[in-house]
Amino acid sequence: MTLSLEKQIINRIKKAKRGQVFFVDDFLAYGTSKACAKALERLVQSEQLVRIGRGMYSLPKKSKLLSTYIMPTVEEIAKDIARRDKARIIPAGLYAMNMLGLSTQVPLKAIYLTDGTPRKLEIGGRVLVFKKTAPKNLSAWGEISGLVIQALKAIGKENLTDDIEKKVIELLKKEKPENIANDIKLAPEWIRIIMRKVK
Repeated sequence: MTLSLEKQIINRIKKAKRGQVFFVDDFLAYGTSKACAKALERLVQSEQLVRIGRGMYSLPKKSKLLSTYIMPTVEEIAKDIARRDKARIIPAGLYAMNMLGLSTQVPLKAIYLTDGTPRKLEIGGRVLVFKKTAPKNLSAWGEISGLVIQALKAIGKENLTDDIEKKVIELLKKEKPENIANDIKLAPEWIRIIMRKVK
């Protein structure tokens, strides 16, 4: 017996980790783009799936305390979009600062630099922005050192305080030395000076 398109799609989704974001293109092995889109909408209507944005679906994680679902974070969604597009991404601006704890302000816009398609998406009251950038900005080996470079660029040399510099050095101490050795080449000289202070 051939399984219905919805059954094939939901079976595939259930094999993945909860919270992963899926796109229509993920199911083209089962049917046409139009048929898959309709099947996904039917799964949303029957409350087997949640639509988290245009053309984006998920089987959210369940809260251990409450009988509610935990929707994927903006970061998880961004990573899944990058996976689909086979693109590299790195958080930038105020979002990078917030991720490192250098700013307590939660930005309404989560900005990522990418070598993929530039786009703007609205997800649950927040905006996810992909900005096209030069390959150099995406060449960092270290997650922390790459974020530090982007966060410091957003802060700017003229706004750098001793307190921020101390926090950055403490963060960089958690990074692998070989990653810092590579990533220092990607930073402006004033950021390199800070990175060289990591012992």
